[in-house]
Amino acid sequence: MITLENITKEYKMGDSILQVLKWINLQIDTWDFVSIMWPSWSWKSTLMNIIWMLDVPSTGKYIFDDINLSWLSEDKLAPIRWKKIWFIFQSYNLIPRMSVIKQVMLPLAYAWMNKKERWEKAKKALERVWLWEKINHKPSELSWWQQQRVSIARALAINPSMLLADEPTWALDTKTWNEIMLLLQELNQEGKTIVLITHEPEIDNFAKKHIFIKDWFIQ
Repeated sequence: MITLENITKEYKMGDSILQVLKWINLQIDTWDFVSIMWPSWSWKSTLMNIIWMLDVPSTGKYIFDDINLSWLSEDKLAPIRWKKIWFIFQSYNLIPRMSVIKQVMLPLAYAWMNKKERWEKAKKALERVWLWEKINHKPSELSWWQQQRVSIARALAINPSMLLADEPTWALDTKTWNEIMLLLQELNQEGKTIVLITHEPEIDNFAKKHIFIKDWFIQ
């Protein structure tokens, strides 16, 4: 599904160059459940943004479903990103004044679905994460765990082939993060590829494939 070959990323800072990723080689196959572990201070978001096609590497090759994305324009990357990969954000990224059902329906508007179809897909996704009774609530009326479930439901409604999760359990208690991880395991068993960023060994244990990054390199 995804192959990263000799990926580097650097930023120019005045007269100096800051290199944040060095020669990353990574293979993610269909139906994989991959955990990428590294210290919380590392440049994890940079790698995730490259995988999600929001950022481009300084050097190297990115192959997605046998397509070399390295030189594609944003106009060509956007539909691949939207249809194939969805992000479960660490901070949920919910709109404060918008109801739960509208939060989940919103991304579907870009797929040219009519309102009834968007509502049905959002309803099914919210039922899957046990939140149907909260559809008219605002984020401020939900617990952290419920807000994270809204974020997951939003991804499920899109129905991508891959889910990227950036420390999805960071603010949750043990019982709650275990429920999140069991749900991700279940989605993986149903055929979704999962890529998880974490620095917690207990979370890493849920994955099938384990990658550790230290000092900008994959170990």
